[in-house]
Amino acid sequence: MKFLDIDVYQALQKRLELVFAEFDNIYVSFSGGKDSSALLYLCLQFMRERGVQRRLGLFHLDYEAQYTATTQFVESTYATLGLTVAPYWCCVPFKVTTCTSMSQAYWRPWDADKRGLWVRERPANCLTVDDFPFYDDGLWDYDFQQKFAPWQHAKVGARKTCVLIGIRAQESLNRWRTIASDRNINKYCGVPWTTKVTDNVYNAYPLYDWGVEDVWVANAKFNFPYNRIYDLFYQAGVPLNKQRVASPFISAGQDALKLYRAIDPDVWGRMVSRVNGVNCTAIYGGTKAMGWKHITKPRHFTWREYMEFLLGTLPPAAAANYRDKLETSIKFWRERGGVLSDAAVNDLRGVGAVFEVGGKTNYKTDKLPVRMEYLDDIDSAEFALIPTYKRMCVCILKNDHLCKYMGFTLTRQEQDKRRAALEKYQNL
Repeated sequence: MKFLDIDVYQALQKRLELVFAEFDNIYVSFSGGKDSSALLYLCLQFMRERGVQRRLGLFHLDYEAQYTATTQFVESTYATLGLTVAPYWCCVPFKVTTCTSMSQAYWRPWDADKRGLWVRERPANCLTVDDFPFYDDGLWDYDFQQKFAPWQHAKVGARKTCVLIGIRAQESLNRWRTIASDRNINKYCGVPWTTKVTDNVYNAYPLYDWGVEDVWVANAKFNFPYNRIYDLFYQAGVPLNKQRVASPFISAGQDALKLYRAIDPDVWGRMVSRVNGVNCTAIYGGTKAMGWKHITKPRHFTWREYMEFLLGTLPPAAAANYRDKLETSIKFWRERGGVLSDAAVNDLRGVGAVFEVGGKTNYKTDKLPVRMEYLDDIDSAEFALIPTYKRMCVCILKNDHLCKYMGFTLTRQEQDKRRAALEKYQNL
């Protein structure tokens, strides 16, 4: 971490100076949330004050199921800005992870086969699957975003494209790693708050060091428009750092799903019919019943036995998915090993665990790889990093079909498919 002698607003101005000087094609990824909307209006303010004469792109990925206030804010933003921006409002049936169902690993917004169950109708003049030659049914939402960038870059005939994304490192460890990871060597001219998408296309995160309070100070100081759902969140007593407008069915949104019932009952009624398990998750999300807080098990079970019990309650396909993940994880820890801190290694010693600490590693870290068999449980501050059957139980209870809690990302097959698609379309 390096502290600067300027505030975050001044730092943002310097970052925008670089972006607008280096890139001829720029668009903002706009969710309707506080961070992306603040970034949008800060960019427009910068362009107005510096006399920048160009259209800023405005990219909105519409997930269909969202608060009415979010839809209204997005609609008013596009209507108010008009020809000031180049509009890209996308309503596409890509796959989106859901943690509301034991059997359903994903759902599809704007699925044509489910049109009678849509939470709301598509907006006029939005972009659909017919507008994107790269679309296929296997695309996840993040795949679509990755493919959209080179497609838009080619469509406008740009020399260099920058996608401005309003993520802040304060929000989560994953967001911090997106920016700070020493594995990310593909940055624009070494600029730390950028990542390469493909040739001449980069993502940039100019708000990465802003706190949530900074966002609201900017909104108040400059009188920026914002999504009024945040006023309702505040009135409902939701802390600033817990106020989210993301897809409501993902793991991070389980605890807040119940807010729809109170804040937006009409949308809630349609959401219950739209995705399996929504009502149950609204009741039990954020509790022990769905793997949150300090989960417990029946006393007569070990955690491994409890895991087998839980797997036995699942549909065969869902159970097979978890077993495949577990088998992969067991093999990984047995043969390759995962890097653990000294504190975690001391915790293993404290419970008499059998393990082997390796020497050289390909990981870009000072930590050493630890090879070991799965434990039943361990009391450790780094519990989520240590292979235990209890950790697997947490994934099952969370309906975490990808096992992201255990550190899983896309499988090699999924990665290869994604990489091949990016290579295929990067020169469009």
